Amino acid sequence: MTTTTNLTAGLTAAHRERLMRVAREVSFDADTRLFEEGRRADRFWIVRTGTVVLDLRVPGRRAAAVESLGHGELVGWSWYFAPYVWHLGAQAASPVRAWEFDAEIVRAMCARDAEFGRAVAEWVGRVIADRLHASQVRLLDLYAPYGSGSRI
Repeated sequence: MTTTTNLTAGLTAAHRERLMRVAREVSFDADTRLFEEGRRADRFWIVRTGTVVLDLRVPGRRAAAVESLGHGELVGWSWYFAPYVWHLGAQAASPVRAWEFDAEIVRAMCARDAEFGRAVAEWVGRVIADRLHASQVRLLDLYAPYGSGSRI
């Protein structure tokens, strides 16, 4: 999937380089939960390899998968806005290698440098818009009488 959530679509080379200085490499086995909806959001990831599935709790049903994320895509945006609580859940659908970022460190970087902070805010904002749209379409497909009508 190629979307505006991809790191290269949201930040200049200088901003990417600055962000990557605080990254650490991590890996997750298939079926590992990265985070749960409603819990504290204190980090985020950019996928290097593998697939992460975002899901949404639906009362009385299993969690609904709303989007799959792959190479170069941001996993998590809830870390950016108080109260720093995950709005979705996430699980590795395959073995995943990713760069992990400490949210507090990145937020402090944003506060110290307005230009960097604005770039990160715009990037995260595009991610939120994409995730909201994907969630709406998926939930309509699952629960509306005629689906979303979308031909995505």
